[in-house]
Amino acid sequence: MATEGKSNSGTGIAGAVYFMGLIAAAIYFIQNAISFGAGVVGFLKALVWPAFLVYNLLDFLKM
Repeated sequence: MATEGKSNSGTGIAGAVYFMGLIAAAIYFIQNAISFGAGVVGFLKALVWPAFLVYNLLDFLKM
C-alpha cells in the first residue's frame, strides 16, 4: 500500500505538545495534593486536562 499524497508531518508535534502538557499537569496536580488519594486523583485529572481546558474556556465565553 502506497501512501502517496498523504502527509502526517504535523501529528508528531501535536502528540509532543499533549505529552508535555500531560507531564506538566501531573506535576502540578500531584505537587498540590495533600494525600496519596489526592495525588492519584491529580494524576487522573492530568490525563484529561484538555477537557478541563475546553470546559473552562467555554464557561468563560458563556457558550
